[in-house]
Amino acid sequence: MTEPINTLITAQLDALLHGETNLTANLANASALLKQTVADINWAGFYLYQPQTDDLILGPFQGNVACVHIENNRGVCGTALSTQTTQRIADVHQFAGHIACDSASNAEIVVPLTLADGTKLGVMDIYSPSIDRFSVDDQHVLEEFARVLLTHVDKA
Repeated sequence: MTEPINTLITAQLDALLHGETNLTANLANASALLKQTVADINWAGFYLYQPQTDDLILGPFQGNVACVHIENNRGVCGTALSTQTTQRIADVHQFAGHIACDSASNAEIVVPLTLADGTKLGVMDIYSPSIDRFSVDDQHVLEEFARVLLTHVDKA
């Protein structure tokens, strides 16, 4: 059994991003923090919402190369974007419409990133090579991680 995600990761993120609001820099550091501290994951990163095309484009990440464009409501990321709900998938091969960017990935969790004013920023996406890697407790920690991250985004 994989160890649960340590709740201290949100405090680490808050300290790491203190005083910085640049989106690219903060997403890059957030993905690095996830990849370095969360056990049993093989990809952590972000897809950014493109309102003009109503889809997602690859943002900062840590891991193997990834799909660049994801249509709204397609795959796990597109589903999280369209429903604005976290998608915790025990086995991605059982998810209808899953986009297989890396065949070594088996479980996925995607947290939508939405600013306080309702503006869609994108999604945080994390893969694991293990089936059923992410627990409900992990989901809560990652949703809090996303909330902390959003407090460090320049809203201008």
